[in-house]
Amino acid sequence: MAEIESLKTTIIAVSGLSSNTGKTTLMCDLLERLPGWEAIKLTRGHYRSCGKDPHGCCVSDLIRDEPLIRSGRDENYETGKDTGRFWDAGAVNVHWVIAGEEQVEDGIRQALARVRSAGVIVEGNSFLDFIDADFAIICARAGENRMKASARRTLAKADAIYLSAIDDADGTTARLRFDQWRAGLTNDLDLHGLPVLTKEKIPELAVQMQAICEKLSFLRLSAHSACAPSAGGGRS
Repeated sequence: MAEIESLKTTIIAVSGLSSNTGKTTLMCDLLERLPGWEAIKLTRGHYRSCGKDPHGCCVSDLIRDEPLIRSGRDENYETGKDTGRFWDAGAVNVHWVIAGEEQVEDGIRQALARVRSAGVIVEGNSFLDFIDADFAIICARAGENRMKASARRTLAKADAIYLSAIDDADGTTARLRFDQWRAGLTNDLDLHGLPVLTKEKIPELAVQMQAICEKLSFLRLSAHSACAPSAGGGRS
């Protein structure tokens, strides 16, 4: 497989402990503060004999033998949909990956190869099984979360936890609700000492993302310069 062009790009992952944890809203809040960045939306669908109802899968009719990647405003903008919200938040390009269970790695690599910006935010859990993000955020509700089967595995790869609240609760209340939910779990949810962020920290988080991007861009440029032959170099 060809080398991913986006190895030159800073990759920020936004995943979730469960569904409806505010991933898209957080991505939009970050994109508004990160001009020039792109976004990737990963949607997994079910195909043929997956054991799940194909009529209950909103992309079942789009699943093919190869992953489908729709890039550009004409291909994926729709008001109110996640991809449309990314555009409205200021993304310079949005890539929508529609993939079957066995196509996620190929689909996400193809989408990353299309990225031309210095930074990209990727929404989805399963791609972290195949791609190392430069910074990974896992979203959770400030309250009960019906955890996905992959949640603990994803949490182990996270750099921060972001708590969202449906009633606009402040950070202190959000953390209290999350801690109360964790205390009631049969199996302890180890946070590995990760920082727990709330909406008040979004501006600081965006600044951190930009700083990571600038640092990595500098390091990659320095590494490229070190490997490049000197002008006029050669044997005397």
